[in-house]
Amino acid sequence: MGMCSSRGYKRFFKRQQLEDSDYLKDDSIALTCTVGIVRMRLESQKHYNICIPPSNMGQNFLGLLESEVGCDVVFRVGDEVFKAHKLILAARSPVFKAQFFGHVGNPKMDLVEIEDVEPVIFKAMLLFIYSDKYPDIHQVIDSMSMRTSTFLAQHLLAAADRFDLDRLKLLCEAKLCEEVNVETVSTTLALAEHHGCKQLKAICLKFATNPDILGDLMHSDGYKKLEEICPSLISELLNALAEVDANPSLHLSWKRSSSSFQGADLGIDGGVNEATNQNGRRTRRRA
Repeated sequence: MGMCSSRGYKRFFKRQQLEDSDYLKDDSIALTCTVGIVRMRLESQKHYNICIPPSNMGQNFLGLLESEVGCDVVFRVGDEVFKAHKLILAARSPVFKAQFFGHVGNPKMDLVEIEDVEPVIFKAMLLFIYSDKYPDIHQVIDSMSMRTSTFLAQHLLAAADRFDLDRLKLLCEAKLCEEVNVETVSTTLALAEHHGCKQLKAICLKFATNPDILGDLMHSDGYKKLEEICPSLISELLNALAEVDANPSLHLSWKRSSSSFQGADLGIDGGVNEATNQNGRRTRRRA
């Protein structure tokens, strides 16, 4: 204590005074400190109002894709061709990065054949790669086409998994969770199983165990195909049905809809999710 008394502040307790005081309890002392902050510059009122626009990076990259300026690789997908930029593809997809710039890749490759992907799906994937947004169905599918948004999401999920586009895969999973119905649940369930989409699989199994739609489901072409290609999922479905039979209260959650289910805790850009709060009530929140 004595050594410190000459350094900046002189009003120190002497050791003996502290030991004899009421401040010391069980050889311990509690100190209350007040800390002051010295500002090195003056805070003045801002006399400007600069409006910062939102980022348009995605639009700029899409402009490159659409104008084909600087494209250095061509993809042949079925009867169609698509031009793109190797660096952008490599930055977005580990698969393309390895293909063009990996140890066994070929940076001089200027023509790539893509198999087992439809042209419309590859176009949608390119739109996502350049914009980082889930593609609008009208951007890739003709208005006269019978293909649906579910078709796009199912095939785009498979492509996203193939080219290691994790964000796109999750966007597709969320989209499919919102569009589960009697006609699509069987194919979507098989897709979820094959590509490891746990939440989507759970949504499909829960929807399929709804007694109100079970009869229509089991007579659908999708269910028959599911029996052929993935019999293990039929076993899981039957087990889930047994649980519903054993606990009839599980059926109550299906009263609000007999044709579609929306309840995944995943978000599509601009979409609305349903969640459950701490009181057990359903709420709607924007993604």
